Amino acid sequence: MLRIHFTSQDLQSVRVARQPHALWELVCGVCRLDTRQGALEFGHWRRSVREGLERNPRARRALLPLQTLIPPVGYIPDFLTPSVTGGGLAVGLDEVRSTSRTRLSGELSRLAESRPLPSWVSSLDRPGAKALGTLTRALELSCKTLLEPYWPRIQTAIGNDVELRSRALLDGGTSALLDALRPHARWNAPVLEVNYPVDRELYLEGRGLLLVPSYFCWRRPTALADPTLGPVLVYPVAKQPLEVARASKDGLERLLGRTRTVVLAHLANHGARTTSEVASAANIALPSASYQLGVLRDGGLVASHREGQFVRHSATPLGLRLLDR
Repeated sequence: MLRIHFTSQDLQSVRVARQPHALWELVCGVCRLDTRQGALEFGHWRRSVREGLERNPRARRALLPLQTLIPPVGYIPDFLTPSVTGGGLAVGLDEVRSTSRTRLSGELSRLAESRPLPSWVSSLDRPGAKALGTLTRALELSCKTLLEPYWPRIQTAIGNDVELRSRALLDGGTSALLDALRPHARWNAPVLEVNYPVDRELYLEGRGLLLVPSYFCWRRPTALADPTLGPVLVYPVAKQPLEVARASKDGLERLLGRTRTVVLAHLANHGARTTSEVASAANIALPSASYQLGVLRDGGLVASHREGQFVRHSATPLGLRLLDR
């Protein structure tokens, strides 16, 4: 678990990135490409990218150094994902290109502790070497291959999530925004407890926190390994299931199941509802309603927030889109 410790000043400096972060998407995308994770969400993308790489030897060669530096699990050098909140890919690549030799040496040495590295990696931190420029061009070309054809879908998913976060902030303030990160994180003031593969403590110490929604981030959030860098939490957004779900009248029911479809439709039609109200409307037991809402919430189709002694549930923008509302 990652425990992020907030001060009152940090709570005033929580931000949400409004646009996809190209280099974070690329790093997470390289991880997804080398696994079988998310067959529904990434299966078509994976097949399409691999077919493109077969036809494009130059793109295939560009991807190889990234696969060396970006393992599917474990430590990934922070210099590949600079904290750039504006300017897009070009500014991010400039930041990578200007990474100090001292920082490169430290991060590459840490990577070498977890996996064997080819000899060319050691040339990245040599003064006057061209290897870092070559790596930056590989990042740029791989963005074109892995991300560019799918960028509109990525932007839509990020936009949907930002809309959801904005609604939580407007309705309940910063605490509600942080609490809305469930199931990936739990706000237990003044600590955000994040589902994470290792135990870590991160003290913000007045620096605030940048929340970065990500399309290719999978299952659990990720963060920069170096605690001295600007604090960032990258978290997965809900991905729209295959378009085939809308191909026929009962496609959504086949995808979600009848009960969950009824629950989602009720929330879309009536706005925020308590668990008891959902159970009554769907004619199901209270524990079943709680379970079905949990499944829909984990899929990004329902958002839940507490109002006094009640928890109210509402359909998210993604849920509404699935229902064509």
